Amino acid sequence: MMKNADMKGIYSALLVSFDENGKVNEKGLREIIRHNIDKMKVDGLYVGGSTGENFMLSTEEKREIFRIAKDEAKDSIKLIAQVGSINVYESVALAQYATELGYDAISAVTPFYYKFTFQEIKDYYNTIINSVENRLIIYSIPALTGVNMSVAQFGELFENEKIIGVKFTAADFFLLERLRKAYPDHLIYAGFDEMMLPAAVCGIDGAIGSTFNVNGIRARQIYELAQAGKIEEALKIQHVTNDLISAILANGLYPTIKELLKLQGVDAGYCHRPMASADEGQKAVAKEIFDNYLG
Repeated sequence: MMKNADMKGIYSALLVSFDENGKVNEKGLREIIRHNIDKMKVDGLYVGGSTGENFMLSTEEKREIFRIAKDEAKDSIKLIAQVGSINVYESVALAQYATELGYDAISAVTPFYYKFTFQEIKDYYNTIINSVENRLIIYSIPALTGVNMSVAQFGELFENEKIIGVKFTAADFFLLERLRKAYPDHLIYAGFDEMMLPAAVCGIDGAIGSTFNVNGIRARQIYELAQAGKIEEALKIQHVTNDLISAILANGLYPTIKELLKLQGVDAGYCHRPMASADEGQKAVAKEIFDNYLG
């Protein structure tokens, strides 16, 4: 039996509702959380990731989002707090706060912008997780961080027993397969929604995705069908999912998902500047996407 098996499943990368001035819209955020729990039926939420526009926020705003998410979700689902930052002291403080709130695990993106050595990256992860009694999931997203790690380097990080897995947001299925074979007792979550089926075939333990905020039901179907070996059925749903994702990406990822939530009665608010919110043209396209795939 895999250790930490309680953390398997489908997690929405939580969107955050902001007002016109970039402040957290608590009412809207609570509505997004409820929508994920009640309508999308997710197993958990990944709070404070890229989808939450996290890297544009102050430490206090990040704490506010962690607090609201825990208060709204209570213990009904699993909660992972993404605390990663290029300021490791902020990460430690956030890790401690999320742990005090009762988050089931923390996660941290690989430190970015500067070309950190692997030894510096290893020190960063150990510094964060050794500051709390909790579990840590590495957030690997090389396309945005420029940080690529090998199977052996993941293994070095996994030597710390409190580092239990990785959110694998990459299209490198060779590396994914090698990781799965080398570390069968560690959790691997797929991070690219459009590639969930091939990742599932490689033996992932779940997935964390931004489009799950509106497409969580299909995400679960793909995952569970793949686990049951029903690949042809899963592929049909992945086709529809990828048609939806293609349309969303062409219209602007986060603004469009927020508009799709609004069409379901959820106060998803504005994007955090400098990210632009949807204009009238994008709103019209979002309505077409909703009618075609979610209505």
